[in-house]
Amino acid sequence: MALRLRSSALLFAAVSLFLHIHSGQCELQLNYYAKSCPNAEAVIRKQVIDLYYEHGNTAVSWLRNLFHDCIVKSCDASFLLESVRGIQSEQNSERSFGMRNFKYVSKIKAAVEKECPSTVSCADIVALSARDGIVMLGGPRVEMKTGRRDSTQSYLSLVDQFIPDHNVSTFTVLSVFQTAGLTIEESVAILGAHSVGRVHCKNLVQRLYPTVDPTLAPDHAAYLKGRCPTPNPDPNGVLYSRFDRATPMILDNNYYKNVLKHHGLLGIDQGLASDPRTLPYVQKFAADNGYFRDTFAKAILKLSENNPLTGVEGEIRKDCRFINSS
Repeated sequence: MALRLRSSALLFAAVSLFLHIHSGQCELQLNYYAKSCPNAEAVIRKQVIDLYYEHGNTAVSWLRNLFHDCIVKSCDASFLLESVRGIQSEQNSERSFGMRNFKYVSKIKAAVEKECPSTVSCADIVALSARDGIVMLGGPRVEMKTGRRDSTQSYLSLVDQFIPDHNVSTFTVLSVFQTAGLTIEESVAILGAHSVGRVHCKNLVQRLYPTVDPTLAPDHAAYLKGRCPTPNPDPNGVLYSRFDRATPMILDNNYYKNVLKHHGLLGIDQGLASDPRTLPYVQKFAADNGYFRDTFAKAILKLSENNPLTGVEGEIRKDCRFINSS
């Protein structure tokens, strides 16, 4: 009788595992490519490092890519798809304005394909390049799992819903981040990514003209007007301001110090100091860079695991710009 029960239990477990795998609901794993492509992560890391020393701003792009990929429905590299044969690229959204360096994603993918053809997904390349890019920016190393697969469709119609505008309310920001499972603390931490990079004048002139946003410190407003001297800047122009003038290419807690000084660059940044739910975390992060780094790492890890395609879902794209049937 005991043997029969044990056999039944084993059969049930085997059937459950089969259904789990073939429903596409496999879990992400550390070192997913250990057998199928053991050098995959090393190849990606080398590319990220080389590109950083050739074009430093690529590291910021990898971080932004992760957010744009994972916050919209799934971590599935859908935003890398170009407009072709019925696909409408997510890059066409106004919320993707200023994104760049996509050609270097293709460079990383080509290096990985040379090592292991049709094995490593573009979605995992997005995640791992962000992980390694964060390190190059002086941020924490995040041990990311892999095993994501690539979407065969884009979600242009959803981009505006999931990627907040640069001047929306804190309430809206927190609501969007909550869809990815981020807590308020983690949401404030992930906005710390604005510690690096730059903003085009197009996205901040609303705070300067026709009158200066009262939440913006006068000295900083004067500086920004010097960088953006007209309320109607050329969207293709190069005028911009850095999020953090002191350490513009270091991922640190200066972002929060600036917010407390009313030097937040975008409305979405400065709003963190006005909301009683977020202000305590701004103050804590500003006071303790280690605390910020730890919380940022947790937030990035959680974001990178937002609803990925796994198992038999999606595909492994040969070219990150197009689905395989193209």
